[in-house]
Amino acid sequence: MKPTRTSSPPGTYFVSFSTWQRARLFVVEPYAKLFLKTQYGYKRQGSFLLHSFVLMPEHVHLLLTPAHDTTLERVVQLIKGGYSHNFGSEFGRNKEVRQRGFTDHRIRDAQDFVTHREYIHQNPIRRRLVQNTSDYKYCSAFPGFRLDGWPSAAEAA
Repeated sequence: MKPTRTSSPPGTYFVSFSTWQRARLFVVEPYAKLFLKTQYGYKRQGSFLLHSFVLMPEHVHLLLTPAHDTTLERVVQLIKGGYSHNFGSEFGRNKEVRQRGFTDHRIRDAQDFVTHREYIHQNPIRRRLVQNTSDYKYCSAFPGFRLDGWPSAAEAA
């Protein structure tokens, strides 16, 4: 029997998930660009606020706030499922591109938010992919990405 998740409470979350069998999917530029296009498509639809992200070769970290009428689980389903669907349509492959499940951490306060955003931005440096956070083009630290500020506690509730 597959384990199920309960719905997470409203708030801002640090979310991580991996590619299928940790394949280095996002070293292929068209694959990474399609993920960003998919992610930003759901952001534009109002499914969530996007505060920070990084696409590492075999995993993703997001800092986001689901819309008031959308659960965290639904947001992750939209992003991962939407990407898998778009990947199959775009590249004609019927293989798994994402690992099941995800991990999450609910952001507790402003310092926790800053800590997790910094973790996301430092990930490419820790992996020695770049020397400066602003040089990694699949990270929100790279210039030009539209991001949302952290909502106040009243807006997040």
